[in-house]
Amino acid sequence: MKSIDKQQMNQLLDFPSLVDSLRSAFKADFTVPKRAHHDMANPAIGRETTLLLMPAWEDGELCGVKIVTVAPENKDRPTIQGTYMLIDIKNGSPLLLMDAPTLTSKRTAAASALASTYLSRQNTRSMLMVGTGTLAPNLIKAHAAVRPIEEVFIWGRTPEKAQALAEELSSTTNLKIQAVTDLEEAVGKVDLISVATMSMTPLIKGSWLKKGQHLDLVGAYRPDMREADDDAIKVCDLFVDTYYGATHETGEYFIKIVLILNCIYFRK
Repeated sequence: MKSIDKQQMNQLLDFPSLVDSLRSAFKADFTVPKRAHHDMANPAIGRETTLLLMPAWEDGELCGVKIVTVAPENKDRPTIQGTYMLIDIKNGSPLLLMDAPTLTSKRTAAASALASTYLSRQNTRSMLMVGTGTLAPNLIKAHAAVRPIEEVFIWGRTPEKAQALAEELSSTTNLKIQAVTDLEEAVGKVDLISVATMSMTPLIKGSWLKKGQHLDLVGAYRPDMREADDDAIKVCDLFVDTYYGATHETGEYFIKIVLILNCIYFRK
Protein backbone atom coordinates (compact mmCIF):
# COMPACT_ATOMS: atom_id res chain seq x y z
CA MET A 1 0.00 0.00 0.00
CA LYS A 2 1.33 3.43 -0.96
CA SER A 3 1.33 6.49 1.27
CA ILE A 4 1.54 10.24 0.69
CA ASP A 5 2.88 12.36 3.53
CA LYS A 6 2.30 16.01 4.36
CA GLN A 7 5.28 17.29 2.40
CA GLN A 8 4.35 15.35 -0.74
CA MET A 9 0.73 16.52 -0.56
CA ASN A 10 1.78 20.15 -0.30
CA GLN A 11 3.90 19.69 -3.42
CA LEU A 12 1.18 17.89 -5.39
CA LEU A 13 -1.92 19.92 -4.52
CA ASP A 14 -2.13 23.44 -5.99
CA PHE A 15 -5.27 25.49 -5.44
CA PRO A 16 -6.26 26.29 -9.03
CA SER A 17 -6.30 22.55 -9.81
CA LEU A 18 -8.05 21.69 -6.55
CA VAL A 19 -10.82 24.23 -7.11
CA ASP A 20 -11.44 22.94 -10.64
CA SER A 21 -11.46 19.34 -9.42
CA LEU A 22 -13.95 20.13 -6.66
CA ARG A 23 -16.17 21.97 -9.13
CA SER A 24 -16.41 18.75 -11.15
CA ALA A 25 -16.61 16.43 -8.14
CA PHE A 26 -19.56 18.24 -6.57
CA LYS A 27 -21.51 17.60 -9.77
CA ALA A 28 -20.51 13.92 -10.00
CA ASP A 29 -22.42 10.86 -8.82
CA PHE A 30 -20.66 9.99 -5.58
CA THR A 31 -22.26 8.40 -2.53
CA VAL A 32 -21.57 10.51 0.55
CA PRO A 33 -23.43 9.28 3.65
CA LYS A 34 -23.87 11.41 6.72
CA ARG A 35 -20.60 11.63 8.55
CA ALA A 36 -20.31 10.12 12.01
CA HIS A 37 -19.55 12.81 14.55
CA HIS A 38 -18.71 11.68 18.09
CA ASP A 39 -17.75 13.89 21.02
CA MET A 40 -15.54 11.92 23.41
CA ALA A 41 -15.54 13.34 26.93
CA ASN A 42 -12.14 14.14 28.42
CA PRO A 43 -12.59 15.10 32.10
CA ALA A 44 -8.91 16.00 32.39
CA ILE A 45 -9.27 19.03 30.08
CA GLY A 46 -13.02 19.74 30.22
CA ARG A 47 -13.58 20.18 26.47
CA GLU A 48 -14.29 17.04 24.44
CA THR A 49 -12.12 15.52 21.74
CA THR A 50 -14.20 15.01 18.57
CA LEU A 51 -13.95 11.92 16.36
CA LEU A 52 -15.06 12.36 12.73
CA LEU A 53 -15.61 9.44 10.33
CA MET A 54 -16.21 10.54 6.74
CA PRO A 55 -16.68 7.91 3.99
CA ALA A 56 -17.49 8.44 0.30
CA TRP A 57 -17.45 6.17 -2.73
CA GLU A 58 -18.13 5.81 -6.42
CA ASP A 59 -20.18 2.70 -7.26
CA GLY A 60 -17.96 -0.15 -8.43
CA GLU A 61 -14.78 1.93 -8.31
CA LEU A 62 -13.11 3.45 -5.29
CA CYS A 63 -14.04 4.13 -1.68
CA GLY A 64 -12.35 6.55 0.64
CA VAL A 65 -12.73 7.19 4.35
CA LYS A 66 -11.23 9.99 6.41
CA ILE A 67 -10.69 9.41 10.11
CA VAL A 68 -9.95 12.61 12.02
CA THR A 69 -9.72 13.66 15.65
CA VAL A 70 -10.06 17.27 16.78
CA ALA A 71 -8.60 18.06 20.19
CA PRO A 72 -9.01 21.83 20.77
CA GLU A 73 -6.95 21.88 23.96
CA ASN A 74 -3.80 20.32 22.49
CA LYS A 75 -0.68 22.24 23.36
CA ASP A 76 2.18 19.91 22.37
CA ARG A 77 0.70 18.41 19.19
CA PRO A 78 -1.63 19.43 16.33
CA THR A 79 -5.28 20.10 17.08
CA ILE A 80 -6.38 18.06 14.04
CA GLN A 81 -4.88 14.60 13.46
CA GLY A 82 -5.86 11.60 11.35
CA THR A 83 -5.52 9.66 8.13
CA TYR A 84 -7.35 9.08 4.85
CA MET A 85 -7.56 5.60 3.30
CA LEU A 86 -8.42 4.92 -0.34
CA ILE A 87 -9.86 1.44 -1.03
CA ASP A 88 -10.43 -0.61 -4.20
CA ILE A 89 -14.13 -1.55 -4.04
CA LYS A 90 -13.73 -4.54 -6.39
CA ASN A 91 -11.52 -6.48 -4.00
CA GLY A 92 -11.64 -4.44 -0.82
CA SER A 93 -7.91 -3.82 -0.81
CA PRO A 94 -6.48 -0.62 0.71
CA LEU A 95 -4.60 1.26 -2.01
CA LEU A 96 -3.35 4.46 -0.44
CA LEU A 97 -2.92 6.33 2.83
CA MET A 98 -2.81 10.14 2.92
CA ASP A 99 -2.17 12.68 5.65
CA ALA A 100 -5.71 13.71 6.66
CA PRO A 101 -4.96 17.09 8.28
CA THR A 102 -3.22 18.33 5.14
CA LEU A 103 -5.96 16.92 2.91
CA THR A 104 -8.62 18.50 5.13
CA SER A 105 -7.06 21.96 5.15
CA LYS A 106 -6.46 21.91 1.39
CA ARG A 107 -9.93 20.65 0.54
CA THR A 108 -11.68 22.99 2.97
CA ALA A 109 -9.83 26.03 1.65
CA ALA A 110 -10.47 25.01 -1.95
CA ALA A 111 -14.20 24.57 -1.22
CA SER A 112 -14.37 28.07 0.23
CA ALA A 113 -12.57 29.44 -2.82
CA LEU A 114 -14.92 27.55 -5.13
CA ALA A 115 -17.92 29.10 -3.37
CA SER A 116 -16.26 32.50 -3.72
CA THR A 117 -16.15 32.12 -7.51
CA TYR A 118 -19.96 32.12 -7.46
CA LEU A 119 -20.69 34.45 -4.55
CA SER A 120 -18.00 37.11 -4.15
CA ARG A 121 -17.46 40.08 -6.42
CA GLN A 122 -15.08 39.46 -9.31
CA ASN A 123 -13.09 42.54 -8.38
CA THR A 124 -12.47 41.37 -4.81
CA ARG A 125 -9.01 42.74 -3.98
CA SER A 126 -8.74 42.76 -0.18
CA MET A 127 -9.21 40.05 2.43
CA LEU A 128 -9.32 39.65 6.20
CA MET A 129 -8.25 36.31 7.65
CA VAL A 130 -9.63 35.72 11.14
CA GLY A 131 -7.66 32.90 12.76
CA THR A 132 -4.05 31.81 12.65
CA GLY A 133 -4.25 28.01 12.62
CA THR A 134 -3.48 25.44 9.93
CA LEU A 135 -6.38 26.56 7.74
CA ALA A 136 -5.45 30.25 7.70
CA PRO A 137 -2.56 30.19 5.18
CA ASN A 138 -4.44 27.75 2.97
CA LEU A 139 -7.57 29.92 2.92
CA ILE A 140 -5.53 32.99 2.02
CA LYS A 141 -3.78 31.19 -0.84
CA ALA A 142 -6.99 29.55 -2.06
CA HIS A 143 -9.01 32.77 -2.17
CA ALA A 144 -6.10 34.56 -3.86
CA ALA A 145 -6.07 31.83 -6.51
CA VAL A 146 -9.61 32.68 -7.66
CA ARG A 147 -9.88 36.43 -7.05
CA PRO A 148 -7.40 39.29 -7.75
CA ILE A 149 -6.58 39.72 -4.05
CA GLU A 150 -3.70 42.08 -3.42
CA GLU A 151 -3.95 42.99 0.26
CA VAL A 152 -4.52 40.67 3.23
CA PHE A 153 -5.03 41.46 6.92
CA ILE A 154 -4.63 38.76 9.58
CA TRP A 155 -6.28 38.87 13.02
CA GLY A 156 -5.85 36.30 15.77
CA ARG A 157 -6.55 36.04 19.47
CA THR A 158 -2.79 35.92 19.98
CA PRO A 159 -1.28 38.91 18.14
CA GLU A 160 2.14 37.27 18.06
CA LYS A 161 0.78 34.37 16.02
CA ALA A 162 -0.91 36.74 13.58
CA GLN A 163 2.35 38.64 13.15
CA ALA A 164 4.35 35.43 12.62
CA LEU A 165 1.90 34.20 9.98
CA ALA A 166 1.94 37.57 8.22
CA GLU A 167 5.73 37.52 8.07
CA GLU A 168 5.80 33.93 6.83
CA LEU A 169 3.31 34.56 4.02
CA SER A 170 4.91 37.88 3.08
CA SER A 171 8.11 36.00 2.31
CA THR A 172 6.45 33.24 0.28
CA THR A 173 3.72 35.08 -1.67
CA ASN A 174 3.34 38.27 -3.69
CA LEU A 175 0.55 39.52 -1.43
CA LYS A 176 0.73 42.60 0.76
CA ILE A 177 0.07 41.11 4.20
CA GLN A 178 -0.08 42.63 7.67
CA ALA A 179 -1.27 41.60 11.12
CA VAL A 180 -3.97 43.69 12.80
CA THR A 181 -5.30 43.95 16.35
CA ASP A 182 -8.57 45.86 15.79
CA LEU A 183 -11.01 43.32 14.35
CA GLU A 184 -13.90 45.74 13.79
CA GLU A 185 -11.70 48.20 11.93
CA ALA A 186 -10.26 45.44 9.75
CA VAL A 187 -13.73 44.13 8.81
CA GLY A 188 -14.64 47.57 7.50
CA LYS A 189 -11.63 47.71 5.18
CA VAL A 190 -12.01 44.54 3.11
CA ASP A 191 -14.05 42.91 0.36
CA LEU A 192 -13.81 39.36 1.73
CA ILE A 193 -13.72 38.02 5.29
CA SER A 194 -12.71 34.42 5.99
CA VAL A 195 -13.06 33.04 9.52
CA ALA A 196 -11.50 29.75 10.61
CA THR A 197 -11.47 29.41 14.39
CA MET A 198 -12.72 27.18 17.18
CA SER A 199 -14.53 30.04 18.85
CA MET A 200 -17.47 29.34 21.13
CA THR A 201 -18.58 32.99 21.05
CA PRO A 202 -19.33 35.23 18.02
CA LEU A 203 -16.39 37.12 16.55
CA ILE A 204 -17.99 38.90 13.57
CA LYS A 205 -20.85 41.31 14.23
CA GLY A 206 -23.49 42.11 11.67
CA SER A 207 -23.26 45.81 12.50
CA TRP A 208 -19.66 45.79 11.20
CA LEU A 209 -20.51 44.44 7.76
CA LYS A 210 -20.95 46.58 4.69
CA LYS A 211 -22.84 46.07 1.44
CA GLY A 212 -21.23 43.68 -1.02
CA GLN A 213 -18.86 41.94 1.39
CA HIS A 214 -18.37 38.19 1.21
CA LEU A 215 -18.23 36.40 4.58
CA ASP A 216 -16.77 32.90 4.62
CA LEU A 217 -17.34 31.07 7.94
CA VAL A 218 -15.39 27.85 8.17
CA GLY A 219 -14.66 26.90 11.76
CA ALA A 220 -17.84 26.05 13.66
CA TYR A 221 -18.48 22.32 13.42
CA ARG A 222 -20.35 21.76 16.72
CA PRO A 223 -23.57 23.15 18.24
CA ASP A 224 -21.60 24.98 20.95
CA MET A 225 -19.38 26.83 18.47
CA ARG A 226 -20.10 29.98 16.47
CA GLU A 227 -18.20 32.70 14.62
CA ALA A 228 -20.86 35.31 13.74
CA ASP A 229 -23.58 36.94 15.79
CA ASP A 230 -27.33 36.93 15.16
CA ASP A 231 -27.24 40.24 13.30
CA ALA A 232 -24.67 38.93 10.83
CA ILE A 233 -26.94 36.01 10.04
CA LYS A 234 -30.01 38.20 9.65
CA VAL A 235 -28.51 40.69 7.18
CA CYS A 236 -26.96 38.07 4.88
CA ASP A 237 -28.13 35.69 2.20
CA LEU A 238 -27.04 32.25 3.33
CA PHE A 239 -25.55 29.52 1.14
CA VAL A 240 -24.70 26.07 2.51
CA ASP A 241 -22.56 23.21 1.28
CA THR A 242 -24.68 20.51 2.97
CA TYR A 243 -28.16 20.97 4.40
CA TYR A 244 -27.62 18.32 7.08
CA GLY A 245 -24.40 19.90 8.27
CA ALA A 246 -26.03 23.31 8.32
CA THR A 247 -28.98 22.24 10.39
CA HIS A 248 -27.37 19.79 12.81
CA GLU A 249 -23.80 20.80 13.55
CA THR A 250 -23.40 24.53 14.03
CA GLY A 251 -24.14 26.74 17.01
CA GLU A 252 -26.04 29.44 15.18
CA TYR A 253 -28.71 26.95 14.11
CA PHE A 254 -29.23 25.69 17.63
CA ILE A 255 -30.11 29.18 18.79
CA LYS A 256 -32.74 29.21 16.02
CA ILE A 257 -30.59 31.07 13.49
CA VAL A 258 -29.50 28.90 10.54
CA LEU A 259 -25.76 28.68 9.83
CA ILE A 260 -23.59 26.25 7.82
CA LEU A 261 -20.53 24.12 7.98
CA ASN A 262 -18.09 25.92 5.64
CA CYS A 263 -20.72 28.65 5.32
CA ILE A 264 -20.72 31.53 2.93
CA TYR A 265 -22.62 34.76 3.44
CA PHE A 266 -23.27 37.53 0.94
CA ARG A 267 -24.68 40.69 2.46
CA LYS A 268 -27.86 41.96 0.82
